[in-house]
Amino acid sequence: MRCTGCGSEKITEVMTKNGVLIDYCEDCKGIWLDKNEIFMFTKSATYLKYHLDKAIKDPRPTERKNPKTGGDLVELSLFGGKLLIDYDPETEGIWLDEGELEALPGYSGGSVNITIDQGTMPEKKDINTISDIKKGRSYRPKLVPLPNLAFTSATTIIGLWGIIGLLFIFLVNMGYMTEGQGLLIYIGFSVLQFILGPFFMDIIQKYLYNVNWVTLDELPAHLREFVIKVSGANSIKTPRFGLIPDGAPNAFTYGHTPNNARIILTEGIIALLEPEEIEGVVAHEIGHAVHWDMLLMTIAQTVPMIAYYLYKTASKMRSRRSKKGDPAAAVAIVSYIVYIISEYVVLWFSRIREYHADRFAGEYQAPKALASALVKIGYGLAGRKSGKKSRDSKLESVKAMGIFDAASARNLAITTTVPSESMGKEVDKGALKGAMRWDLWNPWATYYELHSTHPLIAKRLIALSNQSMHQGKEPYVVFNDRKPESYWDEFFVDLFIEWMPAAVMLMTMTSFTLSDFKASVGGIGLMLFGIASLVKVYFSYPSDLFPELRISSLLKKVKVSHVRGVPVTVKGKIIGKGSPGLIWSEDFILQDETGIIFLDYRQPLRIIDFLFGLLRANDYSGREVVLEGWYRRAPVPYIELKSITTSMRSSTCYVYMFKVIFGIILFVAGLGVLVFA
Repeated sequence: MRCTGCGSEKITEVMTKNGVLIDYCEDCKGIWLDKNEIFMFTKSATYLKYHLDKAIKDPRPTERKNPKTGGDLVELSLFGGKLLIDYDPETEGIWLDEGELEALPGYSGGSVNITIDQGTMPEKKDINTISDIKKGRSYRPKLVPLPNLAFTSATTIIGLWGIIGLLFIFLVNMGYMTEGQGLLIYIGFSVLQFILGPFFMDIIQKYLYNVNWVTLDELPAHLREFVIKVSGANSIKTPRFGLIPDGAPNAFTYGHTPNNARIILTEGIIALLEPEEIEGVVAHEIGHAVHWDMLLMTIAQTVPMIAYYLYKTASKMRSRRSKKGDPAAAVAIVSYIVYIISEYVVLWFSRIREYHADRFAGEYQAPKALASALVKIGYGLAGRKSGKKSRDSKLESVKAMGIFDAASARNLAITTTVPSESMGKEVDKGALKGAMRWDLWNPWATYYELHSTHPLIAKRLIALSNQSMHQGKEPYVVFNDRKPESYWDEFFVDLFIEWMPAAVMLMTMTSFTLSDFKASVGGIGLMLFGIASLVKVYFSYPSDLFPELRISSLLKKVKVSHVRGVPVTVKGKIIGKGSPGLIWSEDFILQDETGIIFLDYRQPLRIIDFLFGLLRANDYSGREVVLEGWYRRAPVPYIELKSITTSMRSSTCYVYMFKVIFGIILFVAGLGVLVFA
């Protein structure tokens, strides 16, 4: 790129202090902002948009060019000539010379800080590893060792079942069961889970997800030959394949043993990926089968399932007896502790096996192919994480066998794509690294990974790139950016906002039990709870302006989470459901010219979501839509819908309005209690 201001070619992507990735000239300190990114740098977005729209109607010619496309720019005069900026009518991008960003209305050194940390500049010497490989030089870094799969599997399984065994011994000693009953339950859970699980999954896939089972001959020729080759090399039967008629890319496997594995693919996988990328995904799934992951994950998942079952049983017994000193309380506490510990151990165990499945795939197809597929499929699979603590024994081990975690990630973000004559589409590595920054820099990413069956995508891409270089091949991506700041301050602010209403309610309840003025305390508590709820809504649902942005621009945002939302308008086409093939899925997958993102449709009552998914969601399939909502990341990019509109119909989500009304009602109720107490 050539600088609009000074003609220099020293333009690079850098991170601003408010977490937005921009194009920055090192010589003249000018910046380029893509369409509507300017609204991320002001607290007065509506005011700025009014003057910007007014100025666009009276452009002035200029000789300046778009640094990315070379297109002609025009000069816009804002605020009565106090600010002159350069604007591209075609791409709607904006060039700002040094100091012009600070002239925006609503500028604050604390919230908008263009100071560039030199630590964000790429270290050019790190990129030499790629050029060395291209030139045929013998740079082959040591392959990063993964935890030994056999040792990890044995110690994890033995450790988990050792813990559950101690729990049963505890229950026997407490007199809640005999040794024979404990042993029977101990073994029966795992056996039933293993034997019946895949058959239940077959029924679920056929009738709820519309899976069509196909023969090898019905698969694309290249994939059929690849599956036969990999299966033969590992002395297993070829897996059985099922196709889900949905445009959202998804893949997972389940079964009993390596010889009766089922691999499920969506039509979106076939349509969106190149042949070698499809092979990489399928090799990953075959890797799960070869490593006996289906059996081992079933055994491992049984431990927290039993612990949770015992916790619920002991809790019910305690509530029925309601006696002081009832040992059922101790049983419930111990069981729940075992459940929590074993759950995190299982998640860690699953993440280790994902790395091994990736490495297996990299041995039969270039690691670069699987890395590209991971990026295109997304940073997670569709699905909203339920707030209810429930166990579905049929789905837990399957969830860990997917290409992504369907429970902790909201589906899918394809980074910017650029046309190529040699391939269908190539991913813009600059946009990809912008998406990776959140995974590797934001503290929320670590939090989400701890609760996920799959590692963060950025970490998997780095591992696959290491495998590529070890093989003497060009890696898919080399991430060499340095973090400009810790981002922990935003993380703790998010946590404070997230838990503030609950903390206020807890303090109120505590004060209520200790105070003699219970009505007064209750009224004040309700008022404070209402205020805290409204503050949380105001923070999480900013609604000053919903600027139109592309998905590629959203991915550059680092300071975003499920708590901290960014209001946006996005235009694109609905290509599939959030849960591919599920007949009542209410969520969507949207694609614009730069990528794909998950759309989270939600209403105050879950029954409304269900009815919308069952009766109306199909009306949006395959249609061009305009949506308003809040961009979030948890850990995958998604948009919580405010409204979605086609040329024929529209739907509005009322969660935001409901939360506002709920907060106001709480405040008014508390005020009423206080007045009439």
